[in-house]
Amino acid sequence: MNQPLAYVHPQAKIANNVVIEPFATIHKNVEIGEGTWVGSNVTIMEGARIGKNCRIFPGAVISAIPQDLKFDGEETTVEIGDNTTVREFVTINRGTVANFKTVVGCNCLLMAYVHVAHDCVIGDHCILANAVNLAGHITIGDYAIVGGLSAVHQFVNIGAHVMISGGSLIRKDVPPYTKAARDPLSFVGINSIGLRRRGYTSEKITEIQNIYRVIYLKQLNVSQALSYIETELPATPERDEIISFITSSQRGIMKGYSYNNEK
Repeated sequence: MNQPLAYVHPQAKIANNVVIEPFATIHKNVEIGEGTWVGSNVTIMEGARIGKNCRIFPGAVISAIPQDLKFDGEETTVEIGDNTTVREFVTINRGTVANFKTVVGCNCLLMAYVHVAHDCVIGDHCILANAVNLAGHITIGDYAIVGGLSAVHQFVNIGAHVMISGGSLIRKDVPPYTKAARDPLSFVGINSIGLRRRGYTSEKITEIQNIYRVIYLKQLNVSQALSYIETELPATPERDEIISFITSSQRGIMKGYSYNNEK
């Protein structure tokens, strides 16, 4: 850890076995867990809380103040879970008074040039591909994958196990277990490959497919579809998660695909 060409503030709390490469800068009020590697020219600013065995690649800036004109210097944080990789030139801003923290979970991969704005909450095992840009107050569930060069509108929620196509403009909430693509962003099926990789049975995948057939293929509005699902389909954790996600959506969910979208 003793790297004479790096600057580490004396009040920073650096655990054992942390490697800090030359020309990194670590400010006060920073905590870094055991086994983490901090590459050259990384800047870690006040309020960063970084877990164990993370890898932070050159040029990343962690816990800079929010790009929010309402920010008034309140004490807020960025929290990054264990085993997460932050690639080159990623920027993660700390929270505002709205949430007081920005959170990136465990075992995540944030590829080069990703931006995570203030008050975002990213779950575990998520992948944000190159140059994904998150505006403020976005929530992303566990195991979600967002394709490169995608932009996500503020206050959008993305469910667990979602797969979103590269180059997407994400203005509406994306329900769990789905695949999203095309422009405007639309439902194109469920993420069956991802679910199989994570141990979901064929029966469970079929159950999820049947739920989304009601929502997107039965020519029902959202309220009618949810009512049908609650009365006609058996209660399971996945069914209830989907219902809860949609009923709590503030921005509305992405639409089903139709050829009219291309006209």
